[in-house]
Amino acid sequence: MKFSIFNFKFLTIVFLLATFSFFYFSKSALAVSESDCLNKSVSDLSSGEMEECITVILPRIAAAYAPAQEKNKTELANLKKQIDSLNQRITSISTQLKNIEKEIEGREEDLAYTSEIFDEKVLNDYKRRRLYDPITPFLMSNAVDAFREVSYQQMAADDDRKVMEEYGEDLSTLKADKESLEKNKVSLASLQKKVTEDAKFLEGEVGKVESFLAVLSNKQQEILNAKSGSFIASVGDSALADDYTASIKGFKEAAPAGSFAVFSFGGYTHRKGMSQYGARGRAQSGQNTNQILKAYYGKDPVNKDTGGTINVAGVGNVDFESYYLMGIAEMPSSWHPEALKAQAIAARSYAYRYKKEGKQICVTEACQVFRKSKADNPPDAWKQAVQSTRGQVLEDVVTYYSSTSGGYLTTSGWDTTNGSGGSGFLEKTYEYAGGSPWVYKAWYRQGYTASGATCGKANPWLNNEEFTDIVNAAIVLKSGTDDRVSSTSTSCWGGNPYSYSELRQKGGVNSVSSVSVSQGDGTTNEVTVNGSIKLTGAEFKQAFNLRAPGYLMIPQKGFAFFNIEKK
Repeated sequence: MKFSIFNFKFLTIVFLLATFSFFYFSKSALAVSESDCLNKSVSDLSSGEMEECITVILPRIAAAYAPAQEKNKTELANLKKQIDSLNQRITSISTQLKNIEKEIEGREEDLAYTSEIFDEKVLNDYKRRRLYDPITPFLMSNAVDAFREVSYQQMAADDDRKVMEEYGEDLSTLKADKESLEKNKVSLASLQKKVTEDAKFLEGEVGKVESFLAVLSNKQQEILNAKSGSFIASVGDSALADDYTASIKGFKEAAPAGSFAVFSFGGYTHRKGMSQYGARGRAQSGQNTNQILKAYYGKDPVNKDTGGTINVAGVGNVDFESYYLMGIAEMPSSWHPEALKAQAIAARSYAYRYKKEGKQICVTEACQVFRKSKADNPPDAWKQAVQSTRGQVLEDVVTYYSSTSGGYLTTSGWDTTNGSGGSGFLEKTYEYAGGSPWVYKAWYRQGYTASGATCGKANPWLNNEEFTDIVNAAIVLKSGTDDRVSSTSTSCWGGNPYSYSELRQKGGVNSVSSVSVSQGDGTTNEVTVNGSIKLTGAEFKQAFNLRAPGYLMIPQKGFAFFNIEKK
């Protein structure tokens, strides 16, 4: 099929006329303009304008693009088929040329060898004729034999000449065939270049429209989020993560263009009770111990008789106040005194239940971390926090706590300066103010330390193929379980996972051009890919933790609260 730039220009003109006609004839009937729907902040649109944008204007703009876009996609598919066909023909011709060149080389060698033998025969015949009288054989022997010998010599010479002529004809034919094939190859290469240029141009046009349609879809999603109370999170450039490459700053500065990264709000957390980094942020913001405890547990501490002993696993019965609490290793002693006192009361309240019931308490995160070495020689700041709050406990509440909850706790809600979520909530969290390295981090190491194994993955960034593969895993898993949707890093995990192409063939997409994430109250509501593929936060998290390369993961348990960044 012949295709030219003229076709592209014609389609573009038709498309522009159709789009102009739509905009011109519909504008007067609409209460809100197309520009407002596309460019205005959602907060600046009234409820009625939002409704008109998502139900009338944005869908009609998308519909205006559809015919030309489908035509372009069809033409692009045809051009790609032509390119594949031309490539196959050029490859075939190249193979034929190599074979002909080998045959020419062989024929030339045969001709040279035959010519050499013929020349030698001619020379020998010449010498013999010079040395011998041709009449002698007739005089000295039978005339018949003499004629036969002369005839044989003539026949041999004729045969030699005939062989050389055949070699020469073959050589001439082969060279003519080679010349013809070379001309065909040049002609096909020229056509291939032309079709490739056309395809590249059209592919660019298709890509532009796809990007614009994705913008329309994302805008619709943003308005829907605003109407339903969801939001799109916006994040600054802070490098709070304990690893530069795992921070948003590192991603924006160092990741290759077109990369994706999945950032979790918070780390390994149950999201109950007190955020330790949040307590630090509150203390640094001027809140006292009781204000911190009230914010996280809804209660003020009361005084109890906490004297006596507690049974500590691996240690035995020790004094509760003067030894056990001195060994609690849950918060750095360098932190703000008010945060340390809040931690001391929370730890005392948690262990007081074990003490009252006579139960043994463990020394790990399963209960709360106790270090005998710290109890033997407690830092002054921590010792002061324990002693100054002696006997203070929180009643009728299990004083759970964790390092970093991601700005939201199931027991108290948003842990932010204004008590709510919304687009820029992250910079308003008390964990952010407290400098948590896990408040917004891309996790790619084994465990939660900055020195854990990486399974050869030097950073948490994903190229388009890797991210598309995760999306395809989520699409497959939506229809049921599949044992082969597992990590692609077989060297670290083993198994027999699908290859990228195998998973794509099960109903996935070829690439990701756009991604949008809508957030709710401490949870990721929905991930929208390419404007039309809808995944819940839980569905994407499941696929990500199964399929992402290396040790990439969303570390939260029982919930999904993350964001996807694209560079």
